[in-house]
Amino acid sequence: MIRRSTSTPLKHRWSLGHNYLAGITSGAWYRLLRENRFQVSAAYWHRAAFITASSVINSCSSLIERWRFGDAIERTELTQPPLFLLGHWRSGTTLLHYLLAQHDTQFNFANTYQVVNPRTFLTTEKVVKRFGSRLVPPTRPMDNMQLSFNTPQEDEFAPLLLTLCSPYLGISFPHHIDNYAKYLTFHGVPRPTIEAWQQAFIWFCKKLTLQNPRSLLLKSPPHTARIRLLLEMFPDARFVHIHRDPYRVFQSQKHFFDTAGWYTYLQAPDLSTMDDDILQRYTTMYDAYFEDLALIAPDRFCEVRFDDLVADPVGQTRQIYEQLSLPDFESFEPKLRTYVDSLADYQPNRFPTLDEHSRELVATHWSRSFQRWGYSV
Repeated sequence: MIRRSTSTPLKHRWSLGHNYLAGITSGAWYRLLRENRFQVSAAYWHRAAFITASSVINSCSSLIERWRFGDAIERTELTQPPLFLLGHWRSGTTLLHYLLAQHDTQFNFANTYQVVNPRTFLTTEKVVKRFGSRLVPPTRPMDNMQLSFNTPQEDEFAPLLLTLCSPYLGISFPHHIDNYAKYLTFHGVPRPTIEAWQQAFIWFCKKLTLQNPRSLLLKSPPHTARIRLLLEMFPDARFVHIHRDPYRVFQSQKHFFDTAGWYTYLQAPDLSTMDDDILQRYTTMYDAYFEDLALIAPDRFCEVRFDDLVADPVGQTRQIYEQLSLPDFESFEPKLRTYVDSLADYQPNRFPTLDEHSRELVATHWSRSFQRWGYSV
């Protein structure tokens, strides 16, 4: 189904920042445009021109990187099981990611630069960080969490740019959002396409491991709906799932699209469908999550409540380490406490009370989450 735009004023229309497609190569960019019938709204032609110019540079850098590191990447072995952080968008996955990533002698994580430059970061990262770090705003547009080239970032962007298989492309091309929705779960996607996505994901993990052999700490909300595929690649993987009051998730997700979403549009969006899209996406994600949850061995899984993590980040992190039998928490704890202390002045988003109609919609569509995790309706 093709979504048509409305006459809504276009926020951040002229911005070129916060756009993950700046890391795409020219061949992939052409395929993506062709998939979407070259339908870029006139209001965003300047973004398309910027991505086009970037894609040429990325293609040249990719050729150099393949020549320099191609054999080394292929020889790299993934010997340590990764730790996957799961949870719906706006459920606290970023806070959890930032906390665990402080244990840099235990974990290796993908940073912001690497996930949006998956084909070139071994060659270009040091140079760009040295001369271009000011191009990245210090905080994220939707929640004021710290942002830089070095901060931990969700890995979804890397296989997206390598394979063009991600629900996130439906944000950039909202008129064809339904074409990309299937990549949340990969249900019904042909097996060769799934395997190509898995191979790209493993290739990216090998590149990260080539730089740093520690266990990978990987966070991506869409992975919540892909447990079966992740276990096919990493049978011994560990998982932490974080959940949050569904009402707050709904409000925060709407806020995300009203802030960060505007930076990535290449087609003018139809905001009249936003609430329905959020409700359906959440349901689809957790249908897949609960279907596959039993595939994870009990000693490889841990679940965290967002409010508990905010109230006691050190204690909850300790509990994760104990449940998953992760080593060296005692040596990590002082650094973790220092980081937690640095967050003392952080001001979270505050939202007005949801209107009664929205509360009823959320309570009806997401009733399983209220019941499963004990949230009040």
